Amino acid sequence: MTKQAGNQNNQLKRGLKARHLSMISLGGTIGTGLFLASGGAIHTAGPGGALAAYAAIGIMVYFLMTGLAEMAAFMPVAGSFRVYANKFVDPAFGFALGWNYWYNWAITIAAELSAAVLIMKFWFPDSPSSLWSAICLIIMFLLNYLSVKGFGEAEFWFSLIKVITVIIFIIVGSLMIFGIMGGKAIGFGNFTIGDAPFHGGFLTILGIFMAAGFSFQGTELLGIAAGESENPRKTIPKAIRQVFWRIILFYILAILVIALIIPYTNSSLLSSDVAVSPFTLVFQKAGLAFSASVMNAIILTAVLSAGNSGMYASTRMLWDMAREGKAPRFLGNLDKRGVPVNALIVTALVGTLAFLTTFFGDGAVYIWLLNASGMSGFIAWVGIAICHYRFRKAYVAQGRDLNELPYRSKWFPFGPLFALVICIVIILGQNYTAFTGSSIDWSGALVSYIGLPLFLIFWLGHKFIYKTKMVPLKECDFENEL
Repeated sequence: MTKQAGNQNNQLKRGLKARHLSMISLGGTIGTGLFLASGGAIHTAGPGGALAAYAAIGIMVYFLMTGLAEMAAFMPVAGSFRVYANKFVDPAFGFALGWNYWYNWAITIAAELSAAVLIMKFWFPDSPSSLWSAICLIIMFLLNYLSVKGFGEAEFWFSLIKVITVIIFIIVGSLMIFGIMGGKAIGFGNFTIGDAPFHGGFLTILGIFMAAGFSFQGTELLGIAAGESENPRKTIPKAIRQVFWRIILFYILAILVIALIIPYTNSSLLSSDVAVSPFTLVFQKAGLAFSASVMNAIILTAVLSAGNSGMYASTRMLWDMAREGKAPRFLGNLDKRGVPVNALIVTALVGTLAFLTTFFGDGAVYIWLLNASGMSGFIAWVGIAICHYRFRKAYVAQGRDLNELPYRSKWFPFGPLFALVICIVIILGQNYTAFTGSSIDWSGALVSYIGLPLFLIFWLGHKFIYKTKMVPLKECDFENEL
């Protein structure tokens, strides 16, 4: 298919600035994974194990995102790695990646609605759940419906709140560690208790790899947003350079502060309740009143941010597939403001229906959907690594000059291969404990791995029906968007 740049009625508006891109990618990673799950990681693997796991995943994400940035700066399209998979790998692989990613974020909307209800119940325990889920869904929908600039501004401010919170947390924690605030100096004593800093061995750290991977999911939103960014050849490289160091800085320092102040043996670190979030525990230890309520409000903005981003990403992916004929054609329409309203409505409805499954069968259906979604994010990362490897190989095979790329990722081919291996290890190790007992837990294994066969059915089914083949390197298309 040829580029449709001349058809203004079928093009997204480039309304996202560099500051929007930076915050979209950064904000996508700072959320409940850091505010809540980081405590469980420290408790399970010890302070050293948690830091090692998050640092390793952070490095992997760096290679993934610089590879994605290399492709997105050269070819900024809303379909992002789905389009790159079509052009540089195999159209069937691109088809499966597109539907996988749409499903991933559509179900995430339902997960965020569930989380929002739990958060609001903290303040209003007797209020109806449907009220809060409806209000949050309307907010997410309207932020996406108004314009891409409206989405970008909302995400900028949501993310800024989270970033400021982490900065304040690191400053307060550091003052406590050195005895300037909250009593006597804490020092590094918590790194020497029990079998700290590492607890539980390699398999335990492997389990934290998965938790850390979930925390970092969302950084790939930068590739989706590239299709609506102003001057992507300049803004994307700038955003990537800023985001990596911020992510590593925030995550590593925040986890270090928690680990130094709260012993990893403290069972409160395992709680998913905001009232005992590791951030809340540290603020309370510092003598800051109302810390639970403040953190609850901040986590609510994180939930709204994740839902807002999820609705944006899944809508753009669905719209892009529709205009290529990989989804119903009516989903490929844009309104006069350049918003894919039909795709937005369908995505919101799917998220709502998935949320409603929480009320049936004790939420068993919802847990299945959520587990399938959890696998989907890592599958998308595998897709990005493969696409970047093939992109660079094809670029060189066709005699093109690497110096002409708007942004060039470092450490090729080690970067994408390292990311690919780590992602595959995480995917295969999703629930390795199901196979380590006296008998195999088939039910647990099926729930954990259901996303993988679903992806393979889409990929191999499309390949069988349409007889697609791997695109030869010298035939990869670098000119047309679709």
